Amino acid sequence: MGYSQESYTGRINRLRVKKQRIVHVAAGREPADLVLKNASYVNVFSSRICQGDIAVAEGLIVGMGCDYSGAVEVDVSGKLVLPGFIDAHVHLESAMVSPREFAKAVLPHGTTTVITDPHEIANVMGTDGIEYMLQATEGLPVDVRFMLPSCVPATPMDESGAVLDYRAIDSFYDHPRVQGLAEMMNYPGAIAADAQVLEKIVAAQVHHKKIDGHAPGLTGYDLNAYMAAGVYSDHECSDLADALRKLELGQFIMIREGTAAHNLEALLPLLTPQYAERCMFCCDDKHPSDLLEKGHIDYLVKNAIQAGVDPILAVKVACHHAARYFLLNNRGAISPGYLADFVVIDSFENFNIEKVFKMGELFYDNGTLRDFPAPAVDPDLSARAHNTFHVSRLAPGDFAERRPRGLIGLVDGEILTEDRGYADHIDLAQDILKVAVIERHKNTHHIGIGYLTGYGLKRGAVATSVSHDSHNIIVVGTSEEEMAAAANCVVENKGGIAVVENGAVSAQVVLAIAGIMSDDTLENVNRDLEHAKDVAFALGVNRSIDPFMTLSFLALPVIPTLRLTTRGILDVNTQQYI
Repeated sequence: MGYSQESYTGRINRLRVKKQRIVHVAAGREPADLVLKNASYVNVFSSRICQGDIAVAEGLIVGMGCDYSGAVEVDVSGKLVLPGFIDAHVHLESAMVSPREFAKAVLPHGTTTVITDPHEIANVMGTDGIEYMLQATEGLPVDVRFMLPSCVPATPMDESGAVLDYRAIDSFYDHPRVQGLAEMMNYPGAIAADAQVLEKIVAAQVHHKKIDGHAPGLTGYDLNAYMAAGVYSDHECSDLADALRKLELGQFIMIREGTAAHNLEALLPLLTPQYAERCMFCCDDKHPSDLLEKGHIDYLVKNAIQAGVDPILAVKVACHHAARYFLLNNRGAISPGYLADFVVIDSFENFNIEKVFKMGELFYDNGTLRDFPAPAVDPDLSARAHNTFHVSRLAPGDFAERRPRGLIGLVDGEILTEDRGYADHIDLAQDILKVAVIERHKNTHHIGIGYLTGYGLKRGAVATSVSHDSHNIIVVGTSEEEMAAAANCVVENKGGIAVVENGAVSAQVVLAIAGIMSDDTLENVNRDLEHAKDVAFALGVNRSIDPFMTLSFLALPVIPTLRLTTRGILDVNTQQYI
């Protein structure tokens, strides 16, 4: 797979000319492109605030501390200059918008680099999904680096749009923005020395790439085996004991604060000189409302500082540590030769972001975001991304199973579930609803059926094609007729969310890119999503849960206790269908 047509000699000559100018500017012989005058900046190497001009040429920092002049000079007296923030682990698809819209959302919050795992779209489109995301992120002012999906599907118990072994993804390691192998969710396979799991790990190691982990609660022999297999990090630590076990054995800990999981408060004790060198910040999943209302990595930094964490230490965790872990040796610091990615804030106390520079270019300035185009995506690839539903029209009879089925119990505020025994019919008085997962990639007409309690719906039905990780259609309803209407709406829209009552659509969110992302703006998607939530709550959905996120994780067969796949109710602990 070729990603550059430039000859080696041509590249050397081009870079040599660029390097000559960089050296001339650094030496004060030529004016810089940009100079931040009178800067007070965080030095991540000495852990102190330093003062002086910061000079930029060819997108790189070329000098500090000396008196520089430049074509553009910005006086930052009285402000603090920080390196651009890095999200160590995120799924761009979780924002439900295109990568360009994601970049527009996070740039004002100081994020200049993200490490993404495109396993959501890869579960729908296979390697085409990875290629789509590579093309859709090329040249954005937020540098998008990739970890290749390790678990497509998440487990053999699921039906996704593709099955990717190590051979399928191997050529992508040659892409200059690919950093390694993404979260190894199949930790049981790694611990059991499963051949296919180890093939993926070994292939990444052969390419000298990082391998990220996903293994909540592992201890003892299992944790030793998982790490011995070659897994370097974990972002699933929800309590301090779990994090310390892994850190003391040598794993890097990604402290996560996203939409579904909130781990910062529990892991704040790691943000001390004793442990912080092994820590990074990440969001994992960020929904539109959180991006618009709370922010991104800056939200973790601000909250850490407010909780008493040393501000410079918090900044280092937000940029420098992730850069070192992923071997991004030209970012995460303000130093000669590093990318000119800057965040200018008013103070640590207020932490208001006033300006954001990407490679020396001002993209955000006191509330104004500079526009930038969407990267070009191959038209045929784009067309495939907008045509991922292969499922026949559904009828009420498709959901008319009357045999006893497993009853999944929801837990308020959690994505864990409980085994509540069995049910054989809808009983609204007892809050027992019917739930189904419909295979939508290959028109197999496989439909897994079960029952659900704790959701609270009193009328109508709710359906979504955002159902981790295989992104089949999941629908819950008060009758088979309402379930069919909601599921068919999702299919007709080529993806998204539908809330119906009396067979009519009351609210919808259209997600036509692989059934998980929208072509619309983040603001419009958030408007439609929040309206759909309001409608769902009005139909009785339990206000202690998210109507759609709850459903999306209900289909993920790696989280205890009961889940629903296209084959039926699965006991995750025993890996048996019930």
